[in-house]
Amino acid sequence: MRTEGTVDDAVRRAVELAASGERVVLGIAGAPGAGKSTLARRVVVAVDEHLGSGTAVQVPMDGFHLSNAALDRLGRHDRKGAIDTFDADGYVALVRRLVRADEPVVWAPDFDRRVDEPVAGSIAVPQAARLVVSEGNYLLDDSAPWDALEDLFTETWFCAVDDGVRVDRLVGRHMRHGRDHEAARTWAVEVDGVNAARVAATVSRASRTVRT
Repeated sequence: MRTEGTVDDAVRRAVELAASGERVVLGIAGAPGAGKSTLARRVVVAVDEHLGSGTAVQVPMDGFHLSNAALDRLGRHDRKGAIDTFDADGYVALVRRLVRADEPVVWAPDFDRRVDEPVAGSIAVPQAARLVVSEGNYLLDDSAPWDALEDLFTETWFCAVDDGVRVDRLVGRHMRHGRDHEAARTWAVEVDGVNAARVAATVSRASRTVRT
């Protein structure tokens, strides 16, 4: 049965999971602009405050964006963020390594919004880390290879937010990264909106819904 609650409820649950002493890999899914990264950061900070610095690490799915050059070659740059614009197999392989926790350190990629590109080998996940929090749009998708994630994550949470708030957040984000207001809203509605519809259909697969 899926649990529904607030951000504070989710943070308390994350601390409980991390306190188990075993490696826990938590997936946070949701539409673009739903607050996934913000929730993931809050979870990591809270867990480290309660259980000690370095207990939790954030590893975003966005590190597996295909490069802009690759998207240009594929003719998909104008739909960046769609499910086929990620290295899905690479991401699933990383999650498997994070779950096994049998390496001294796993290096994960990050995504640099300033240059709009993934950056390899940016995030160190030491074997001693108890909680790894990974957030992304498609963690609950039932198409291959994404569907393998259901059996890998300890829990998967879905960020739920009013669509108007979500779109406003996206417009602001796109404007901060160089688009004018009209272009930002067009991208938020026409590109992000298509992706959001796909993500919304996956909420039933989550173990917890978090109001963000």
